[in-house]
Amino acid sequence: GEHLHAARICGAPLDPVDRKRDAEKRSQRLGAALGGGQPVSWTRVSLIAAAREAAGGAYAPYSNFHVGAALGFADGSVVTGANVENASYGLTLCAETVAVGKALSEAWRGRLEAVAVIGGKAGTVGLGEPVTPCGRCRQMLNELAALGESDPTVWCAGETEVLELHLSDLLPRSFGPASLGKGGDRQV
Repeated sequence: GEHLHAARICGAPLDPVDRKRDAEKRSQRLGAALGGGQPVSWTRVSLIAAAREAAGGAYAPYSNFHVGAALGFADGSVVTGANVENASYGLTLCAETVAVGKALSEAWRGRLEAVAVIGGKAGTVGLGEPVTPCGRCRQMLNELAALGESDPTVWCAGETEVLELHLSDLLPRSFGPASLGKGGDRQV
């Protein structure tokens, strides 16, 4: 729907994907995400499509493996990310980590409802087995989910199937803010 047409990979983000520059709209959006009751406007299909589009912006000159992630929030907003490789492999950022970093750096503190992940070699994204978030990404997603006390659905898309899991399935008995005496946490 509307979110996919406005989704962009490069340049300044536009409404309604990634961020809204107007401070008043941001305040309203965050208020809604914290319980204001606006309906979710993305779907499993549109979130996977946003992740697929994000994968097109991956910087993966070493592995040629492009991954895209899309985070769906309770207020209907979507934040995307793509993997960014580095010659010093340990500095590589996964798509989910990029999306979480974007969300947190732009003051998204609302309820994370769903995550879509898709990957594959350049030109064949989504044409193999489903790709699941790595351990680091699971922990990063957990931190964001804990802020809204949610256990988001995680859709891992492949050629013939979409795995549907909850973050607590991927990261059981998680370590998070509550483990340090800070805020809510969904230790399942």
